Amino acid sequence: ERFEILPRVLPFLAIILGVLYAMYGGIATPSETAAVGALLCLVIAMVIYKLWHPGAIWVVLRDSTKESVMILFIIAAAGVFSYMLSSLFITQSIAEWIGTLEVNRWVLMLCINIFLLIAGFFLPPVAVILMAAPILLPIILTAGFDPIWFAVVLTINMEIGLISPPVGLNLYVINGIAPDISLKTILTGSLPFVACMVLAIILLCLFPGL
Repeated sequence: ERFEILPRVLPFLAIILGVLYAMYGGIATPSETAAVGALLCLVIAMVIYKLWHPGAIWVVLRDSTKESVMILFIIAAAGVFSYMLSSLFITQSIAEWIGTLEVNRWVLMLCINIFLLIAGFFLPPVAVILMAAPILLPIILTAGFDPIWFAVVLTINMEIGLISPPVGLNLYVINGIAPDISLKTILTGSLPFVACMVLAIILLCLFPGL
């Protein structure tokens, strides 16, 4: 059965390989590869699945536009919220306060992780990195942590935020792709991945060499 399914999987593998080639081959930037992937999907749909009818293409374009607008509204709302926090120096103040704690460096790292997790729940990753990283990096270096190791921990924290409410962008993307599945069900399904990422952070703290 697996070999019978393989031909149907090959077009999707071709899309993945095409996107990776465009990005790592220097043909397109990481942001532009999203458009490359969309173009490859359209070509495969037209060539393999015979999606030539204008009505069918219109439905695809309409649904894609609707999902894109929904995602952009979420990003815009998160951007306004992050601007408000940045203007009031709330995020920066919390990060600076963490830096003043006279505790064991691992307790300090625990506080930083909790701060990043909570910030990731409400703010997009770019906003958290731009506001908090310049403040946290000197603290990390003073505490004797490797900056590259901390960047990995920071990235995992931001990935958790992408699948955690209320802003968790990926949750709304999945809900838009599969509207018949409730957001609650999607959230429940994301919890094992959140647990795995939290476990990854714990392992990175216990074994920094990883």
